[in-house]
Amino acid sequence: MPQSMSTTCDVVVLLSGSGGNLQAMIDSFKGDEQPVRIRAVISNRADAFGLQRARDAGIPTHVLNHKQFEGREAFDAALIELIDGFAPQLVVLAGFMRILTPGFVERYAGRLINIHPSLLPAFPGLNTHQRAIEAGCRVAGATVHQVTVELDHGPILDQAVVPVLVDDTPATLADRVLTQEHRLYPRAVEGWLRRG
Repeated sequence: MPQSMSTTCDVVVLLSGSGGNLQAMIDSFKGDEQPVRIRAVISNRADAFGLQRARDAGIPTHVLNHKQFEGREAFDAALIELIDGFAPQLVVLAGFMRILTPGFVERYAGRLINIHPSLLPAFPGLNTHQRAIEAGCRVAGATVHQVTVELDHGPILDQAVVPVLVDDTPATLADRVLTQEHRLYPRAVEGWLRRG
């Protein structure tokens, strides 16, 4: 269950890449009086730069290489065991490039969140910026949502909107959205706690 803002919420972050959204959370939740404590950062890739960001902030890191498991179920079972060792109230996906099994999603139902680079329900899945431009959208953005079994379809927690400019490319639009993601994700985590 979400925690009161008067208590500290323990969070585990899962990532596969550079960890920009992780860094935004580290920067937002500095200090002993913050409502969020990142207990661990876990990656399926040993070369993920997000792991270095976590180490620089004194956060424990773990690598669980999905290629060393027979399938998704075996990997997710090991991931559950690792996460549960930190007893988090919230599990945050920050660029974790794995499709999670129904068993994993059900294990953390209501306390597993993700950020997606579109204004869901528009453009779930990949290539969101290209698709938004091709559709003639005047705005784009990012969405933080609860994770459910259906990809990118969970309840929306918060969104940030940016304009789509006439001369935008997928890369320029992605940069503008990413800037907002770094503001949105910490805000959405605090909002999740406040609703508790």
